[in-house]
Amino acid sequence: MHPLPPRTFTDSRLDAMQFEADPLADATVAKIFGPWASAAEGATEQQWQRIAAVNECFAQWTDNASLQAWAPDTIAGDADLAMALRQYVRLAQVLPGWAEPLKIERAERVFMEHGALSCILLFCASLPECYVLPDLSAVLHAAGQLEAHTEYRIRSTAAMIFPVMMQGGLTRPEGAGLAQILKVRLIHATIRHLILRGTPQDKVREWRAGGALPSTGLVAALPLPAHRKPTMYEVLQARGWDLSADALPCNQEELAYTLLTFHYVFLRGLRRLGIGLSAADEEAYLHAWNVVGHVLGIQPELMAHSMEQAETLFDQMQMRGRADPVTPDPRPSLGAALMNTMAQSLPWQVIRPWPVLLTRFLCGRTTARDLQLQAHASWLSRFGFWTVMGLARIIDTVVRCVSPQFSITRSITRVLGYHFMSRVLLSQTRPLQLPDALLNQVDGVVHSWSDDPHAPGWLNQLEDRLTTDGTWSHGLGKRTAAQASRQTP
Repeated sequence: MHPLPPRTFTDSRLDAMQFEADPLADATVAKIFGPWASAAEGATEQQWQRIAAVNECFAQWTDNASLQAWAPDTIAGDADLAMALRQYVRLAQVLPGWAEPLKIERAERVFMEHGALSCILLFCASLPECYVLPDLSAVLHAAGQLEAHTEYRIRSTAAMIFPVMMQGGLTRPEGAGLAQILKVRLIHATIRHLILRGTPQDKVREWRAGGALPSTGLVAALPLPAHRKPTMYEVLQARGWDLSADALPCNQEELAYTLLTFHYVFLRGLRRLGIGLSAADEEAYLHAWNVVGHVLGIQPELMAHSMEQAETLFDQMQMRGRADPVTPDPRPSLGAALMNTMAQSLPWQVIRPWPVLLTRFLCGRTTARDLQLQAHASWLSRFGFWTVMGLARIIDTVVRCVSPQFSITRSITRVLGYHFMSRVLLSQTRPLQLPDALLNQVDGVVHSWSDDPHAPGWLNQLEDRLTTDGTWSHGLGKRTAAQASRQTP
């Protein structure tokens, strides 16, 4: 049985979803923090210590099997805290009754078959579209100071996507997708709790009982430490928040929109590159990520089960977001930081504008304008990009008359994506924040993407030369001796 199909919501209905959060995760985080002595002064040292203790627990959630057996007696010497976290893990890891394992397996194959292209679409389409909603961008900016730590944000995103989409990530004990999702869900709740300095449900209740908010907002800003660089948590609790103007941070509408960027925008990108999937494959991919959305605490009525439903909901949410600007606008700086990170991973100056050009192609003019991606590219860069894209589309159209699975477009973007992953995602000096055994699996999977199973031998040989040449390679799929010594048997 599937969840209720989405419909075109009225603005009042979506407005209400902006004041809905995640009761299970929020209640768990409330137990972690305990009562706030004074919201006007911020968290106490004891509260920071309890957060640190829970972060240490995350390291024990290495795979899905570890969740089933995880039952600490105390955390930071607190039996009640341990009980609350145990209950969260027990309830949150359960897949919905409408989950279909065969569709999830099919979605895993789709992601893996497209290899490095999957990552290019995520970072040249999904993440840019994620930045379009001003309120969501403001939270992302505060949560990660993204302009300064863009690579960290990219690697954090990949640290969830890879375990989820690898074989058995959602359905097998040896998979690790559920373990990573449960961490992300608690992080979302922690962001809400720190920004509001209390539980979202309590703050909404106080606001509605008290009537109009003062001009300073429901939660006043706090000064940041002057003698040292503040932590991410300190930045979040100090930023201030106006519930009447901005609704809840990380609310249900924003979470549902983010989910759309991971499945709908990915599939839309394949279509725009001329590598569209069958309707059954698209439905399976949407389904798998809807299962992810359920585990993340997203309400089922906000999930799309077809590309048509997804397009309608996505366009409506974007239109609403654009109608509610934030000052100062955080989106251009986030977009510039992401594009610069992509560009710096490419070895030749002439193709460094290509991530911007590809993002503009995949996301469209309106999103490019939101993120101010109209930066000038040399005529040679633009000529090269559009010539390659045009010739690839022509060649694909002709050759597919004989070989339906052929795609030189996929091969070109695979080369760029393969190099990007080696530079940013799988750097030996900055590995993904994953358990060693899982990181080794990710390395192996990405290394297997060096060949396209649907491409002819000569094209794979050309790709191999581009991705193994000293100029391009950064040791993808190979671990340092120090890392290898930490491999889990």
